Amino acid sequence: MINGIFGWFWITIGFVGGMILGMKFRHDDWLGGYSAFPRRLVRLGHISFIGLGFVNILFAHSVVNLPANYVFSVASLVFIGGAITMPTCCFLAAWQRNWLFIFSIPIILLVLGGCLTLIGLISR
Repeated sequence: MINGIFGWFWITIGFVGGMILGMKFRHDDWLGGYSAFPRRLVRLGHISFIGLGFVNILFAHSVVNLPANYVFSVASLVFIGGAITMPTCCFLAAWQRNWLFIFSIPIILLVLGGCLTLIGLISR
């Protein structure tokens, strides 16, 4: 249940963030221009709120009628962690390019969440 609530919260943050960022998008030179690295990462960070919110909602719906177990409990937390760290990494790397190395954190968390969910669904 927590993933469903978190997912809708995260999507709402993505909508509000998009509204705020949208106020600047019309300026061609904002963050170095449309194809500039910082602007691309800010766009990726914004859309990751919405996309990973959907992933959390999908996870919640996938396990809602299944008995709770350790695998699903860990997957739940890992998906939330991945959703939090992905936009954080995007915005940090947009600000300072040498932060790119931290992208391994959300990637590992999200891949782990997917693997744990598959294991839990297959072994039920």
